[in-house]
Amino acid sequence: MDIAQFLRTKFPEAEISFDGENCNSKILIISKEFEGMNSLQRHKLVLSFLKEHFQTGELHALSLRTKSPSEIG
Repeated sequence: MDIAQFLRTKFPEAEISFDGENCNSKILIISKEFEGMNSLQRHKLVLSFLKEHFQTGELHALSLRTKSPSEIG
């Protein structure tokens, strides 16, 4: 599974960078959808899209960073 490509379908305007494989996967998503959300809300949103992939074991672990464009500045 290409996690970054999958998430681009959910956050089409976002900047997404992905690094690693399997248990060492790290992803950064910069999206205007995250404006006004706290970190927990952002992570819940992203993980809701990936829930099935975790349940099937296709995805084991993921280090997730989420930012809004205003935080990158």
